[in-house]
Amino acid sequence: MLLIPAIDLKDGQCVRLKQGDMDQATVFSENPAAMARHWVNQGARRLHLVDLNGAFAGKPKNEAAIRAIIEEVGADIPVQLGGGIRDLNTIERYLDDGLSYVIIGTAAVKNPGFLQDACSAFGGHIIVGLDAKDGKVATDGWSKLTGHEVIDLAQKFEDYGCESIIYTDIGRDGMLQGINIDATVRLAQSVKIPVIASGGLSKLADIDLLCEVEDHGVEGVICGRAIYAGELDFAAAQSRADALRETGV
Repeated sequence: MLLIPAIDLKDGQCVRLKQGDMDQATVFSENPAAMARHWVNQGARRLHLVDLNGAFAGKPKNEAAIRAIIEEVGADIPVQLGGGIRDLNTIERYLDDGLSYVIIGTAAVKNPGFLQDACSAFGGHIIVGLDAKDGKVATDGWSKLTGHEVIDLAQKFEDYGCESIIYTDIGRDGMLQGINIDATVRLAQSVKIPVIASGGLSKLADIDLLCEVEDHGVEGVICGRAIYAGELDFAAAQSRADALRETGV
């Protein structure tokens, strides 16, 4: 089970939001590159970046901070980014800068043809982000709830050739209420590509549950508020996940 620290960027700072509300942001660092190095030093094997301003604006807004993070750790571990990615030129620029994966969320739902083109042009580098509440997909920084079923879209996007899916339960994100294991497993079992869980990770018991369902296609989990607020020790959690895998749990 891969634990992936999240670095959410707002106005060039590392923050965490409560249920996606830009007005409920807690600043954890004014130096995102230093925060990235911190997580690598703690044993992170991948980083998850979100351009929060970009997600709401529909275009990149934190490129300077993103480049600084890539320059700091991009040679050490894969870095993935979502938020405000709406065209192929932006994807190409980010990949040329050194990103390993680009996450397409709102644009994938609103313009599936764009996602299909991206998967064709940049095979192996495109991850789809599906944010959902009660099984329905949300877009535009979680501000709009659609009528699309998350499993239906996941299967459609898998056919396009996306690398993996990040599934966020937006009702739990930032609330420290635990991962929605059942919904995540249902999604993972409906597709053949890996699923990365997101939203609600809060304690070691969540890691145990995720390790139990790893064979169902749940490849990793995004770690956010819990590791910043001190509710969960990242290094200890990754060590526990590795130990469970070695023992076959």
